[in-house]
This record gives sequence, structure tokens and C-alpha cells, in this order.
Amino acid sequence: MSAESTARPGDAARPNLQPTLAGATLRLRPLEPGDFDALHAAASDPLIWALHPAPTRWQREVFERFFDSGLACAGALLVQERASGAVVGASRYYHWKPDSREVWVGYTFLVRRLWGGAANRELKALMLGHAFGFAQAVWFDVGVDNLRSRRAMEKLGATLARETPADPASGAAAHVHYRITRAQWAGAAASAPASTASAGGAAAAAAPGT
Repeated sequence: MSAESTARPGDAARPNLQPTLAGATLRLRPLEPGDFDALHAAASDPLIWALHPAPTRWQREVFERFFDSGLACAGALLVQERASGAVVGASRYYHWKPDSREVWVGYTFLVRRLWGGAANRELKALMLGHAFGFAQAVWFDVGVDNLRSRRAMEKLGATLARETPADPASGAAAHVHYRITRAQWAGAAASAPASTASAGGAAAAAAPGT
């Protein structure tokens, strides 16, 4: 399979957090203001958010805040199917910490027809492959009750590092925090199916120095 990585210039203090990445079936590119309608259409299924800490995100007014925060963070990516160009989800890089060389990946969703297959693994492989071109570790924040996402983190080789309780004052839900290092990902990728392993490896090979 092929994988590409094209990017806006980055530097040591601020690496490229909005690359364009492609795997066997998915293409990731920087989120743009004109993507709202297509992305909201993908997100408008209430069952996508049933186990999520923000279960009403399928609603347009709630999704608008999610979308605007993605544009503002300068790390949001649109997920498309390569064959059709259809918008099928989104994800983000955020909280880059140059001193410890750690970055967060999250705010991820995919349409339900892609659940249970290889798409989520491919998406994470592309993002981790790129991230480990500049980071030593990647963090994921997951809702405590989102068991599907927690299982996905463990399958990637990430380890549960800590838990943040709910904050009634701010309305923030309880989260668990998973962490995966470059060495852990290399080990997990080595045992992964060939298509997803090559997606992460090719993206990583294209990314150093961004």
C-alpha cells in the first residue's frame, strides 16, 4: 500500500500538527472552515456519541462548538475515504509539550459503518506514525465509561497512566489517560497486520523534522 505525508513547515518548538496523511483506505488532511456541513453530516448519528462524555455532540449547535475548537487548535484533521472522498470522521493533535516531547491525540470519531474493522487502527497508525517523527510519547484522553475506546487504546499497546475524576464545577466528565511511547508503538506495529503497520511506518518515515 502507499502512504503519503505532506505538511506545512514545522520547527523544533512547534512541529507540524496538521499533516496530510494517507493509508490504504483513509486520507487525513487539515480541517478547513468549509468542511463543517460534510463533517456534521458524518457526526449527526446519535449512536456515535452514546458512550461519549459529550453525548449530545450530534446536535448541530453542540457540534458547532466542537468544530470551532478544532479550527482554533491548529491540529485538527479531517478523515476521508480514499476511494470515494467521503468525509467519515475527524481527529486532532493537541497539547504539544516540547520539553518532554509529548503530544496528545484525541477528539476522534468515525462513522459507525467503519466500526469493528481496520479503519480505526489505520487512522491511529497514521497519526502515531507521524507523531513519533517528533515526539517521544503520545497521550490519549478517553471517557471513563467509553469502554469501546478504552479497548481500542489497549489494542494499540497504550497503557493506562492515570485517571481524572469528574469536575462538577466545570461540568467536565471523568477521564482516563492512556500513554504510548515510541518503543511501545514500534513493538505493537511490528505485530500488527501488514497494512496498518506499513501505514504507520511510512508516515513516520516521511515525518522526521516536521
